[in-house]
Amino acid sequence: MAGTVVTTEITHGSVKKIKFDWLSDAAGAADAVTTNVYNGRVIYAAFESDGGGTAPTDLWDCTVKDADGIDICKGLGANVTAAATVYKADSDGLGAVVESALTLAVTNAGNAKGGLVHLYIR
Repeated sequence: MAGTVVTTEITHGSVKKIKFDWLSDAAGAADAVTTNVYNGRVIYAAFESDGGGTAPTDLWDCTVKDADGIDICKGLGANVTAAATVYKADSDGLGAVVESALTLAVTNAGNAKGGLVHLYIR
């Protein structure tokens, strides 16, 4: 596993919330796998960069893949700006997941840089 990721997984009624709090390694990468298995549509995603000294390199990349290797964010986590949080909704074309743990992969972030990825699944 690359980098360090603290994963928080919460279910609120029919909505599942996953928060990945990541810090990249020397290669600019971080990854993690959820403990829980998920089903449903991704209804909302937010890609948030740290500020100050741990702000990632501009245009960092993020995928969240299911067990079949399909990015449930459908490429919407590519080239994330370090200047502002990027918000994506179901209407932007987010995908779905069926009976699968999820694998976060952050790349191109720079050495010891961080951020948050939030996913909401219904």
